[in-house]
Amino acid sequence: MSAANVVISGLGLWTPEHSISNEELVESYNAYAEKYNAENATSIEAGDLTAKPLSTAAFIEKASGIKSRYVYIKDGILDPDRMMPNIPLRAEDELSNQAEIAVIAARKAMAAAKKEGKDIDAVIVSCAYTQRYYPAIAIEVQKELGIEGFGFDMLVACSAATFGLQRAYEMVTAGTAKCVLCINPELTSPGNNFRDRDSHFIFGDVATATIVESAETCQGEHSYDILGTKTVTTFSNNIRANIGYMVNVNQDNPYAEHNFFHQQGRKVFKEVCPMAAKHISDHLEETGVANTNVKRWFLHQANINMNVLIAKKLLGRDPEPGEAPIVLDTYANTASAGSLIALNLHHEDMVAGDHSVVCSFGAGYSIGSLVLRKR
Repeated sequence: MSAANVVISGLGLWTPEHSISNEELVESYNAYAEKYNAENATSIEAGDLTAKPLSTAAFIEKASGIKSRYVYIKDGILDPDRMMPNIPLRAEDELSNQAEIAVIAARKAMAAAKKEGKDIDAVIVSCAYTQRYYPAIAIEVQKELGIEGFGFDMLVACSAATFGLQRAYEMVTAGTAKCVLCINPELTSPGNNFRDRDSHFIFGDVATATIVESAETCQGEHSYDILGTKTVTTFSNNIRANIGYMVNVNQDNPYAEHNFFHQQGRKVFKEVCPMAAKHISDHLEETGVANTNVKRWFLHQANINMNVLIAKKLLGRDPEPGEAPIVLDTYANTASAGSLIALNLHHEDMVAGDHSVVCSFGAGYSIGSLVLRKR
């Protein structure tokens, strides 16, 4: 099956009902920091501990472009004595939290593609974190949606969504599946360190879903030929989250800061921006689409300064309004789902023949992209 015969036929987006503004987050963080500094004043003065710096909403917006973020559960996050969401433990026979939000997004994508469970052969849950090791969240979602066939989870940090879509594209191309449901339930808030000034504001929760299938069976009102996919990884320690089952055997503290997300932000910016721009340009050249013929750039939503710089490198100029849609101002960094949020919210006005690029980049380093053409 040729590339042009594999399509995206349906998109789905779940947005949490709870939102936290920069101002709310800063008020909570500063209260925590002041309490920490007061309680540890002697050790701080002696140089044994470092004082927690205070923050401002203006600092967050200038550093990232983020103004607010959505969260699955707001309760607990803004409590200076807790600083993490209060998510009750569910029984093993209940639908898990991550499967719950995955199913909501999946049903929206299935409705858009005019598909039922019986029409889907495979489920891929691809995201930065899964809430357990096994059984796979994808298999739980598969059962909930009445899908036969198979399902599996993928973890590729902030490139998980595009890597998952490449896998779906390859399965349909090879004929091992006719229709694949890819879901990105990015439940990031439980893994976010709300006690760290440099990262507490970065992440938000969301779930996106995408149907990939043969053009022959496509019934979606808005569908896109997948002209090509491209992925690459190169190892870097500049973005890490170390939490895992090894804490049971190495006597580590699971709440230690090195186990949460942390990064060398300046190094990431300096190294990833040129890598991503070159990756996209090379992919377009391989696909036979000129940069000037791309209608819309759906870029990873981590930092507005990165997006603007990458778009400028690709276009040779500042992007026009709507050319490279920004959603991180209200969604924040949603790990792998950011570029697909932008696609969900800014695709319906495109017309047949319009080209677009979906690209994500993140820890690994990992970069993934798709070149699309509106049908």
